[in-house]
Amino acid sequence: MPPEMSAPRMIGESAVFLEMQEHVSQVAPLNKPVLIVGERGTGKELIAARLHYLSKRWEQNFLKINCAAFSDSLLEAQLFGHEAGAFTGATGQKKGYFERADGGTLFLDELANTPMAVQEKILRIIEYGEFERLGGNQPLKVEVRIVAATNEDLPSLARKGKFREDLLDRLAFDVITLPPLRARAEDVMILAQHFAVGMVKEMGGDYFHGFNGNMERMLLTHTWPGNVRELKNVVERAVYQCPDRQISRLVFNPFESPFRLAQSGPIPSSTSPSSEDGGALNGSAIPDISDAQTLDFIKHIQSYEIDILKQAMKRSQFNQRKAAEFLQMSYHQLRGYLRKYDLLG
Repeated sequence: MPPEMSAPRMIGESAVFLEMQEHVSQVAPLNKPVLIVGERGTGKELIAARLHYLSKRWEQNFLKINCAAFSDSLLEAQLFGHEAGAFTGATGQKKGYFERADGGTLFLDELANTPMAVQEKILRIIEYGEFERLGGNQPLKVEVRIVAATNEDLPSLARKGKFREDLLDRLAFDVITLPPLRARAEDVMILAQHFAVGMVKEMGGDYFHGFNGNMERMLLTHTWPGNVRELKNVVERAVYQCPDRQISRLVFNPFESPFRLAQSGPIPSSTSPSSEDGGALNGSAIPDISDAQTLDFIKHIQSYEIDILKQAMKRSQFNQRKAAEFLQMSYHQLRGYLRKYDLLG
């Protein structure tokens, strides 16, 4: 099977996405370490797999390990293996990830979580291609391409002494930085359509009716802090919640509920100060609905959000960065909300 048949498919047409894909294609054939940097949900594991399957190693093992999923000692045993009796419970010899990936590619996800002792051993493998199993005294040779990923600023961690600078130098032969979904506006609806069609098929359907104009506007104005993974969840959730496949609502936060558990402190009463007195900014603008026949929950929440945004902007003298800081959100998140409610003018 040719390598291009095995490389995972990635979808997008935006300029930044295509530029990133070209970067991957250029570095994939080299037998050099690669560092992948990106926010959560941007597809770092897919890029690692693509680097492997577009390389000459595509017929060899592609192994992956999440470095944050193990304690320090267990991670070391998982990566380098151990001899019988190396520690309590080590009843036999076990090959580690590096040994099993010999000739292929090893993907180290969440690299920033590796302890210094493990970093030193990884550095030795990169420099000399050798290591020792835990409890062993015989150097073993391996030829492994290392692809690592992180969502943290490794140069900053290195300056603080929390990551080895010499290891960072070796790993960063080339760095692929993945663009967040908010920088790929042209790809949002392409991806949404793809995920929706896939969910319809998974549920046994044969046709997706598409998104109406309002749904498209909501998808395009959301800031997607969880990136492509969040978009996939939102779209698939919307499809399964609409049996006729006619999507009528999007749930961006599945935890939102009138009965959501309070994070801390007492629940504000309905007699708290109104937004005119600054109550909205204190989280207390809750209407008295005891005598109401019905309540348009979505409309009320939108009105509540608009009120908070307007007050925050006024309080910050219409400085968007100061308003974002006051609301404890990123500048891009605030811009997304302002666009959503047409408050940028």
